[in-house]
Parts: sequence; C-alpha cells; structure tokens
Amino acid sequence: MHLINKKVLLAFILLSYFSFSGLSYSQTIPLFNGKNLEGWHMDVPDMDDDKTLRAPFVVREGMLVSLGTPLGHLITDKEYQNYRIETEYRFPGEPGNCGILVHASTPRALYDMFPQSIEVQMMHENAGDFWCIVEDIEVPDMEERRGPKEEWGITEGKNRRIYNLTDSSEKPPGEWNEMVIECVGDEIKVWVNGDLVNHGFNATAQKGRIAVQAEGSEVEFKKLTLTRLN
Repeated sequence: MHLINKKVLLAFILLSYFSFSGLSYSQTIPLFNGKNLEGWHMDVPDMDDDKTLRAPFVVREGMLVSLGTPLGHLITDKEYQNYRIETEYRFPGEPGNCGILVHASTPRALYDMFPQSIEVQMMHENAGDFWCIVEDIEVPDMEERRGPKEEWGITEGKNRRIYNLTDSSEKPPGEWNEMVIECVGDEIKVWVNGDLVNHGFNATAQKGRIAVQAEGSEVEFKKLTLTRLN
C-alpha cells in the first residue's frame, strides 16, 4: 500500500509540473508504419511526364528508403504544429544528400522542386544545417553562419544556408545516426547523436507538413516518429 501511494504521489507531481509549466506531452506516433506509405504522398516532378519512372521512395525490410532519384519529396498528408521528430537514418552506400523539411506548405515553390519550408539538412558531414526555402529563420551569429547580410534570402540565387554548430556529430558512413528535430512556436532545435547542432528562432512558419527528400543518395530510415508538444 505504501509503494502504491508513492507511485500515485509521483504521478501527481509530474502532472502538476507539466500543467503549471504549460507543457504537455502526448503519445508518440509513428510517421511511418513500417509496411507501406500510408499517410504520405509523393511529389516528384519528373514523374509528371514519365509515369514509367521508378518511384524514389519505397518500403524495404520494414524501413522507409529514399532511393535518391528521381529527385522529389515524400510529404505527410497531415499538417503538424509543436512537435518533436525522432529518426534513425544512415547512408547504406556512398554517403550524400538528403533532408527533412518542416513546416512545408506550397509545393514546388523553389526551383520548381522544393516545397516552401525550412529544411533540416542530413547531407553527410553537414547534418543539422538549416536551408531556408521561401521561409526564414534566425540564429545567433547570423553573419558568421550565413554570410554577408546583403546576400541573405529565401528564394533562388540567395544565400539560404545557415551552417550548423558542430563538425563532428555524425557517425562514420554506413552507421546509424540519430536525429531529433523539435519545433515549438517559432523555434526549431536539432540534435544529432545527442549533440545540439542547431537552434533557430523567429521562424516565419510555425506549422505545416513534414517532408523527406530524395536528393541524389540512398538513405534508410529505420525510425521516424512524432510526439506532439503543447
């Protein structure tokens, strides 16, 4: 009886903390069910005119796989706001480029390819960079990490890249990396293998769809979950 009371008291304390702090955590849900691409749709421009092209996103051995080509995006059907994404990914072959886009909205808004969004880069040796895609975000030391202010922008030809904070957070090619992306209000935080690699604020979007890229290299995802944060 004494043990039960302790458990009840602990639960009450935790509930009170989250209530008074304004935070609550709902159940974590899989964005990918391990069986098919239910809940997602593809936007692959080259497939508009050639329906015979191989789709660049497949399910293989319970994993979501971006085959890299043809270039395009796998986009959630639903919009999300205030959430944490957790993923485990690796480049099984030659390491290269990929990314997760958050707050995605208008399709093909940049270069007739990329949806309006903020990209969290997964490119090998650059994981955690931000790329502004017709949306914007700020970080401390903006000119050091984005370049001269007069070159900043969110459209074609502008400096849209914001460098991450670390150079050594990724694991060697072929090994699994863990990435966490937390979007709360107008802030976005990114961790790679436990290291905080980016923290942006004053984002011009606070909700939208989530997208995975096919951008030239094969990438396997064995975990892709979302937890709502309120």
